[in-house]
Amino acid sequence: MDKQESVLNVSLRPITQSDLELIFAHQLDPVACQLAQFPPRDREAFYRHWQQNILGQEAVLALGIEVEGQLVGNICHWHADGQALIGYWIDRAHWGRGIATLTLSVFLPLVRSRPLFAHVAQHNVASQRVLLRHGFVKTGNVIQEEADTASLIELVLR
Repeated sequence: MDKQESVLNVSLRPITQSDLELIFAHQLDPVACQLAQFPPRDREAFYRHWQQNILGQEAVLALGIEVEGQLVGNICHWHADGQALIGYWIDRAHWGRGIATLTLSVFLPLVRSRPLFAHVAQHNVASQRVLLRHGFVKTGNVIQEEADTASLIELVLR
């Protein structure tokens, strides 16, 4: 851990209904969406997704990422298509500070499911590095055909 990471106070806490407006704003960032290879949801779809598929599901572990008491993102664990998955989203204003690395250090011991998978856009080298640092290995890729763009390659890490 470098000097900058060691001074950050990163903590995780349950996400509440009142956190959703800030999480909604985070997922609207066009640079973050391009990097994550994930389109933003409109307000109605976003709230419906979070209330029904995340907060409304006992099998989903969804935690807010706080740095010095400020909500800067979220991290989740869920099951889909026969895989135990994790995913995270950090507000772009906080990228490059080691938050993802510290978050995974705290989060991974909370998740008992193994093997654990993460799907990452091929061009998202920073997230790949974070996951590899935590013991994930590249196991393959998924090509997603998009109607309005070229094919997108998503790496599967286990």
